[in-house]
Amino acid sequence: MKKIQKITHHADECPITATIDIIGGKWKPPLIWLLMKGPLRFGEIHKLIPGMALKVLSRSLKELESDGIIIRTAYPEIPPRVVYSLSEKGESLRQIMHLLSDWSKEHILTEQESTQKTN
Repeated sequence: MKKIQKITHHADECPITATIDIIGGKWKPPLIWLLMKGPLRFGEIHKLIPGMALKVLSRSLKELESDGIIIRTAYPEIPPRVVYSLSEKGESLRQIMHLLSDWSKEHILTEQESTQKTN
């Protein structure tokens, strides 16, 4: 007699959840997106995301650094200069970020444009 094994899937088994915990949220994806274009200083990042509070920017950068997504390089100059860039692990997100961008353009942004034109 053949035994049938029931396969169950639980939300906590989803591997995507671990990724979203690291790169998800309101501000981390835009930070990664900006750093994909090249290294930036703290002030430059803040200017490029004007709606983001300095405290939130600082915390998000620290979390991304702690998770190994970005590298913080401090130069011993006066005044001090700090530059943020993607780490090798962060660079490995490049393809995923482009896929998410393409999906958003195709399925969300075009729908929003269509809705705005009909209103």
